[in-house]
Amino acid sequence: MNHDPVNHPSHYCSHPSGIEAITITEHMSFCVGNAIKYMWRAGLKGDTSLEDLKKARWYIDREISRLERETQP
Repeated sequence: MNHDPVNHPSHYCSHPSGIEAITITEHMSFCVGNAIKYMWRAGLKGDTSLEDLKKARWYIDREISRLERETQP
């Protein structure tokens, strides 16, 4: 598939499986999906994985906070 910087950036399908993260994450909540997306594509944009993993952690922490608020009386 050709590189399309808007609809299909090359790093979107750079995962060894060839699967795009959105194929999986569109079935999840926003924060969980974004955490998976950042982990899925960690390091595939030419940089290290550290920033992507920190972004994933941020979304996980946000989802945990949301769930804790929902379960508090």
